[in-house]
Amino acid sequence: MNWRGVLRVELTRTLAAAIVGASAFVVPGAIFAADDDVYTVANYPVDAEAKSAVAAKKKALADGQEAAFRSLLKRVVPVTDYDRLKRLSSLKSSGFFEGVSIRSERNSRTRYIASLDFSFRADAVRAALGHEGVPFVEKQAPTAVLVPVVRDAQGIVQGGGGLATWTEVWKGLDLEHTLTPLNLQGLKPNIPASTLKQLSDGDDRAGSTLSSAYKSNLIVVAIAEPDPATKRLNVTLAGADAVGPINLKRSYRVFDGDTAYTMELAAVVSLGVLEGRWKAVEAGTGGRFSGTPVVLQAQYASLAEWNEMRRQLLNLQGVEDLRIEAESAQSANLSLRYPGGANELAAALYNRGLSLQGAGEGWVLRSGY
Repeated sequence: MNWRGVLRVELTRTLAAAIVGASAFVVPGAIFAADDDVYTVANYPVDAEAKSAVAAKKKALADGQEAAFRSLLKRVVPVTDYDRLKRLSSLKSSGFFEGVSIRSERNSRTRYIASLDFSFRADAVRAALGHEGVPFVEKQAPTAVLVPVVRDAQGIVQGGGGLATWTEVWKGLDLEHTLTPLNLQGLKPNIPASTLKQLSDGDDRAGSTLSSAYKSNLIVVAIAEPDPATKRLNVTLAGADAVGPINLKRSYRVFDGDTAYTMELAAVVSLGVLEGRWKAVEAGTGGRFSGTPVVLQAQYASLAEWNEMRRQLLNLQGVEDLRIEAESAQSANLSLRYPGGANELAAALYNRGLSLQGAGEGWVLRSGY
């Protein structure tokens, strides 16, 4: 049996919603904006052996369906409420199952291996969670660009097999139905290594370069740095997701020289981190934020100007739950919370060189006075 394939199945089952170090105050049983897409668990690996190919396939489908259902529950329930999932331990996936489609499959006389998409009935899952008072989040974040990068121990950007493997393990995850959808793209040739170093070091100057290159303000670069000397894989997630700026570093031990397997582990955990950040913020809308909601439109002449406006908002003490609802080349619609509402926010932004003024029934943010 291919032990790496078996371990990959186990990783996907147990780490699909990896823990992040953030807590959230959640209203029990609260239901947030619906998005049925998250109730499909796609690209799910199954691997089973039995006395015949038919029996192996039957076992793989049954076991995979049950495991995918548990993975779905961990996807939508905040990490801080995983203990409450014990209330649902007696539930069988068959009561929620909607259908399955095959992405790829292969088999021998006694073994079946496949990548499957399992879909579950959103209304039934919601009802079960609500009945047991288990909080959940089902609203997907705005799609962010995910750029896999591999560097050596000296910080030199690498191509070849290492980058191909790092990219492929990300492609193997469900990046469409996750709570934090990702648009996987390669590193643009016009982005210098110095920009990646700035990004990894938390330097804000890297943001404008990336935004111009990818035509987006939501860009997360996943930097993998294999270190053969220490037998570690160091991974940095840097940039900005729908929650805000991110710069997280983790180190993974490479066992038996199998960097590819360690990259799989790191990618699964990293996706869980992004989901966990989003769930913490979304669940927090049930009572975590104390500021008054403000809806506004930012108007600007360039991406560089917009990046600076956004940076000023993110760094302003008291701003909570900042969300970019839509953006174009010259404007962005966003919402946030601030103590005292729009008038107090306008006064605070005035001292930062930004003008927030009422316009009709809304508010418009511009640079200058």
